[in-house]
Amino acid sequence: MARNLDLTALRSFVAVADRGGVTRAAGALNLTQSAVSMQLKRLEEALDVSLLDRSGRGVSLTSSGEQLLSYARRMLSMNDEVVDRLTAHDYGGEIKIGVPHDIVYPYVPEILRRFNAAFPRVRVNLVSSYSRQLLDEFARGEYALILTTEQGHGEGAEVLSEMALTWIGAQGGTCWRQRPLRFSSGRQCMFRAAGIRAMERCAISWEMAVESDSDRTIEATVRADLAVSLMLEGTEPPFLERIAHNGALPELPTYSINLYVSDLTRGRAEDALVELVRDSYRGGGVMAPSQRPSPSISSA
Repeated sequence: MARNLDLTALRSFVAVADRGGVTRAAGALNLTQSAVSMQLKRLEEALDVSLLDRSGRGVSLTSSGEQLLSYARRMLSMNDEVVDRLTAHDYGGEIKIGVPHDIVYPYVPEILRRFNAAFPRVRVNLVSSYSRQLLDEFARGEYALILTTEQGHGEGAEVLSEMALTWIGAQGGTCWRQRPLRFSSGRQCMFRAAGIRAMERCAISWEMAVESDSDRTIEATVRADLAVSLMLEGTEPPFLERIAHNGALPELPTYSINLYVSDLTRGRAEDALVELVRDSYRGGGVMAPSQRPSPSISSA
């Protein structure tokens, strides 16, 4: 008598294999750890084999588990393809994406508008946060995709564009001439360490003007000409400006805008959203400050 494998259990198995453990797999699948463990147990009982080696600190696949993994991927891929093709007009659900505050504009609003026109029943949950926090949460399986601003790129990243980091101050401001240089940046900002290293490398005395993770607080401090901050070139709001320092401030590194895409929640809608993001951000074109709404300034 033929036996049927549970596709839900297979999906949990693949998630555990990809994420290296039950905890991360459960987070990616929005299930409890006990639910994932129970599905794995049922799968092992159905096949009468052990799929996972739990003897070490982590979880690894047995030889039977390695054999099953390739079959499971193909079965899930075919299942998802059939569902996508036959239910395209009724596609629903939620896709969670993460984007650093300072690169939300100008592209994300247009991406969301176009995606909603194609998939009106799919809700996009947009989270705007720091790159470091987005990476941590992505590793726990909390996003379908994220964008980050990083020096270089992490494992699995697709580099969409590269942009120079620049010194930003108030329009017509002069505080950048003062020593110690008053600097303002969020504690979790990816740019903070690069700015500090650059100042110390050039023996520029400096002090932190404000200790805050509030973008508005930092923005107000810079706008009042009480401090300088850092932004990617071309992303500064119209009431701030790149500082023409003629070498008085140190050179800063180039940052990559990177795309990370989860393999655990891929489908027709997710793939379409990825393509919209990729096409919008590839090449590093940034709208002039006067053409877009004002972003926060310390948000990478």
